[in-house]
Amino acid sequence: MHKDTCLAGVAALALLFAGSAFAQSEKLSTNKAEPQSKPAIHKMSDSEFARKANWANLAEVKLGDLAEQKATTQAVKDFGQHMVTDHNKAEDNLKSAATKDNITLPGQLDARDQATYDRLSKLSGQAFDRAYARDMVRGHAADVAEFRHEATEGKDAAIKTFAAQTLPTLENHLKEARKVLRSVSATNVSHAKNTSHTGA
Repeated sequence: MHKDTCLAGVAALALLFAGSAFAQSEKLSTNKAEPQSKPAIHKMSDSEFARKANWANLAEVKLGDLAEQKATTQAVKDFGQHMVTDHNKAEDNLKSAATKDNITLPGQLDARDQATYDRLSKLSGQAFDRAYARDMVRGHAADVAEFRHEATEGKDAAIKTFAAQTLPTLENHLKEARKVLRSVSATNVSHAKNTSHTGA
């Protein structure tokens, strides 16, 4: 009897510890996954998405113009011109979609994009090329994620259609931006090596 009682006690303790460990594991798992389960883009309404897309278009056009003027690498100049053409077209399509649903779009850059423009306008040469290319990769990666979400989860038909139709263009821009960034980064490395050999 005593032996059976001891075995029962051990089993109960084992179950207690197992349950506690499982609960702790569940808690850690939930906390770890929580930031990923609530990305900022999920909280964006259709009208908010439209305004943010508008700001992005305005920024890409203005920064593209700047790249055409200041870039020293032809690939960066060509990319800038491409941004001006494509984002002017995207802006026209967005305005058409927004008009259907009485969404008012801002007519100028937001503060963050203006700060980016001001920062890049002070650069020149390869420093400008690299900074512009990095911003284009970072910006288009965020745009692709937001447009993809709106294209699948949007509620407003006109804005949702705009996002779906524009998404492939943005995905192509992201690929091009990454290619340009690799190009100007390689150019910088080559220039540094040549300078080092010359100095030696």
